[in-house]
Parts: sequence; structure tokens; C-alpha cells
Amino acid sequence: ARDGQVRLDVFDLGGRLVRTLVDEPRAVGTHRATWDGRDDEGRSLPSGTYICRLTGSGRMAGRKMTLVR
Repeated sequence: ARDGQVRLDVFDLGGRLVRTLVDEPRAVGTHRATWDGRDDEGRSLPSGTYICRLTGSGRMAGRKMTLVR
């Protein structure tokens, strides 16, 4: 791990970007981001499965998550 630009995005199952939670330089360490179930325009999204993708330091990781309203 090393300091650098980090991006955390949320996508719907159709692959459309619905929200960017983090897009900034971060130092090595533990960080937290909270998603309120809204898109980048502030609209509330429906319950369902979404994908979060973390990109940084030349690496990428993704996870499924379920939004329950």
C-alpha cells in the first residue's frame, strides 16, 4: 500500500455509475465512506443490489452490496 489517488464508485447492476463517494488523494491507512442510498444528483435509489468499486495504487477491488429501504 502507498499514498495516492483513491476512487470509490457505486454502480447499479446494469453497470451505470450512480454515485462517486470518494475521488481524492488519501494517505495509507484505514478510511471510511458512507453511502446514503442516493445518486450523484441526490435522488433516492430503489432497494436492490449494487456494486462498489475501489480503485487506487494501480489496483481495483469490487464488492456487491444490498440496499434495503
